[in-house]
Amino acid sequence: MKERLLAIVALTAILTGGVLWLVGEPGWADAAWGVGAAVVLIPLTVDTVRSLLPGDVGVDAIALVAIAGALILGEQLAGAIVALMMSGGGALEAWAAGRARRELRLLVERAPRIAHRHGAEGVEEVSVEQLVPGDLVVVRAGEIVPADATVAGSVAVVDQSALTGEPLPVTIPAGGEVRSGTSNAGNVFNARVTRPASESAYAAVVELVRTAESDRAPFTRLADRYAAVFLPFTLAVAGLAWAASGDPVRGLAVMVVATPCPLILAAPIAFVGGLSRAAKAGVIVKGAGVLERLGSVSAVLLDKTGTVTSGEPDVDRIVPLGTMDEDEVLGHAASLDQLSVHVLAESLVSAAAARGLTLHVPTEVDESPGRGIAGRVNGRRVAVGSTGWLQERGYDGVRAQADTALDGRDGAGRAKILVGIDGELEGVIVMADHLRPGADRIAAELRDAGVERVALLSGDRLDIAQEVAAALGIDEVYAEQQPADKLRVVEEVRRSTSGAVVMAGDGINDAPALALADVGIAMAGKGATVSSEAADVVVVVDRADRIPFAVRVGRRSLDIARQSVVVGLGLSVGAMGIAALGYLPPVWGALFQEVIDVAVILNALRALRG
Repeated sequence: MKERLLAIVALTAILTGGVLWLVGEPGWADAAWGVGAAVVLIPLTVDTVRSLLPGDVGVDAIALVAIAGALILGEQLAGAIVALMMSGGGALEAWAAGRARRELRLLVERAPRIAHRHGAEGVEEVSVEQLVPGDLVVVRAGEIVPADATVAGSVAVVDQSALTGEPLPVTIPAGGEVRSGTSNAGNVFNARVTRPASESAYAAVVELVRTAESDRAPFTRLADRYAAVFLPFTLAVAGLAWAASGDPVRGLAVMVVATPCPLILAAPIAFVGGLSRAAKAGVIVKGAGVLERLGSVSAVLLDKTGTVTSGEPDVDRIVPLGTMDEDEVLGHAASLDQLSVHVLAESLVSAAAARGLTLHVPTEVDESPGRGIAGRVNGRRVAVGSTGWLQERGYDGVRAQADTALDGRDGAGRAKILVGIDGELEGVIVMADHLRPGADRIAAELRDAGVERVALLSGDRLDIAQEVAAALGIDEVYAEQQPADKLRVVEEVRRSTSGAVVMAGDGINDAPALALADVGIAMAGKGATVSSEAADVVVVVDRADRIPFAVRVGRRSLDIARQSVVVGLGLSVGAMGIAALGYLPPVWGALFQEVIDVAVILNALRALRG
C-alpha cells in the first residue's frame, strides 16, 4: 500500500509540474517536481538506513543518492522521475507478493476442536483441551478422532490417510490404538483417551511443521545480489566524472542513469508474469521468491498417495466367479452398499452409477463395520465383504476360490471385496488407488525440465511403493516413511544436492517435509489443509503433471529476470559512460533510463507466455 501511494504521488507531481511548466511557471513546476521527489526520498532514506544497520547494502542506495543529489543540485525533474521508477517498482513487487498470498492462503481446518465425552449425566460436548487420559469419548461417523486413544468395546474403521497417506480404511479391534487427526469411516465407536490433545499425533505433526519452517532461510531479492558490485562501481564512475570535469552535475548524471530501475523492475515483472502463467494452469505460487527457487531446482521428491495417485480407491477390475457377469456382480454389491457406512461403499455405488446400472433398495441389512454387510437385494441373499465375513455366512472355500481367481496379481496396495449371492461366491471386486491424470510421464517431464534427481516417498510397504515407482519410471524409492522419516530424507537430499529441493505431497503427514524443502508443493484436495498451509505452491487441479509445469515456469521466469537484469545493466553502464563524458544531462539521462525501463518491461512480460 505504501509503495502504491508513493508511486501515485510521484506521478501526480510529474504531471502537475509538466502542466505548470507548459503554462510558463517553471518555478512552481520545479517545486512540484521537488515535492514528488522528496515524498519518496524520506521513506526511502528510512528503509535504506534500516537495511544498512545489519550490513545489507541494497541497490536502493543508488536511487537514494541520485534523488538527494538531484534535489541539492536543482535537478528536480530528474529526481522526480527517479522517484517514480523507484516507488513504481516497489509497488509492483509488493502487489505481486500480496496477490499471490491473498489468493492462496489455506487455513488449517482439520484440527479437532470438540469432543463428545461420557459424563455422569450422559454424553457431553467439550473442547479437546478438556480431555485427559482415561476419558471415554464417542466418535461418531465421519468425525475426527479428538485425541490419541484406544478403541473401547467394539471395532473401529478409521481413515488414516491424513496422517499416513494410506488411502484404504483400516479396521482397528477393541484395545487397538487410534490417533488424533484420523477420521471415523465406519459406525460410531467409543475410545479411551491415552494422551492429552496437545500431546497427540496431530499436534506433533503441526509442531514438526513449525520447526521445519524456522529452518528455511528467507528469500533475498534478486536485485540486491548485484548491489555489492554495482553500487561501488557507480560511485567510482560518478566521482571520477565529477573530479575530471569539476562539475557535480556530471556526477549526478552518472548516478541518475545508473539508478537500478532494470534491477528493480525486471525481476518482479518477470515473476509476476510467471505467477500469472502458473495461476492460469491451476498452479498457485506463493510469491516471487518461490519462483526463483523453482528456477534452480535439481531434485524433486514425490509423495505417493494423493500426489502421484488419486488417494481415493476406485474399482480396478471385477472378476466374475459364478453365473453372473461383471455388471450383475457390481449391481448387487452396490445396491447393498447403498446403506453401508464403509468408505469403499461410496466408490462401489459411484462405479455402478458410472456404468448406468439400476440399483435396488436392500432390506434386512446387517453390517459389521470393517468386515462386511449382508442383506436382501431384489429377493436374493447378498453378502459383501471380507473372506471371514462370507465364511461366517456359510460361504465355504471362498478364500481358495478368490486366491485362485486372482492368481496373486492383485496383492500390493489393493483391497479385495468378495460378493456372495444365495450361498455362492459370484465374484471379487478389486479396489485400487489409481495414478492421477498426468502422472505417467511426471518423471520424464521433470528430467526434461533439467531436474537431475527424482525420488518417490511413501508410507506404504516397499513392494507397493516400487510398483508405483516402476509405472512412473522412478528408480529411487523410500518406503514405510513416517513424517519424521520424510524430514530426514529431505535433509539428506538437501545436503547432497547443489540446487534447490522440491517436496510434493498431499496429506497432513507430508506437511513437515513440505515446510523443510526449499519448495513445498501441495496437491490440494481431501486432507490437504495442513500441507497446503505449509507449502509454497498449491496445485488446485487434479493433474500431477502440474508439478513439472511449475518447475518449467520457475526456470523460465528466473531466466527472463536474469536476462532483463543483464541487458538493463549493460545499457545503464553504457549510458554512464556517455553521462561521464558530459553528453547526457541528468534530465535526459532520466528519460533515457525510461527507455531502458520500457525495454526491460517488454522483455520481462515474455514470462506471461508459455
